[in-house]
Amino acid sequence: MFGAALAQVAAALRPARDPWWVIGSAAVRLHGAETSVADIDVLTSARDAERLLADWPGVATICGASDRFRSHPFARLDGAALPVEVMGDLELCTANGWQPVRPLTRVAHGDVFIPDRDELRAILRAFGREKDRARAALLDLPDARLIDG
Repeated sequence: MFGAALAQVAAALRPARDPWWVIGSAAVRLHGAETSVADIDVLTSARDAERLLADWPGVATICGASDRFRSHPFARLDGAALPVEVMGDLELCTANGWQPVRPLTRVAHGDVFIPDRDELRAILRAFGREKDRARAALLDLPDARLIDG
């Protein structure tokens, strides 16, 4: 299911005009760590997220912001092998106010893109939730390596 979901994400984002990334547990797994993946988190620009929602063949549910994260839009897409959560222009609330989450690195893994290991680790730690800290710790393991999904 994981590989099929990634292929569906890649196909849906083929017309994207801006860089996009898979983040979260799916990206950790693509870096070789053993972790479960309940959904595919995708970080895009707002315009590509809006286009993706308009073109998605399944059900798209717009979700609300939290006190820690907001995106324009944030939506859950059903109809892929795994649910997809798309975040357009994601922002993280920090001590310095709302800050954009925009990776600088972009590693191709087949037809999908992920931040490099160090940047993904930093993003997960910045998110600050226990599950994200645990995922970041998986990237510290020396035997985690880039693998085919």
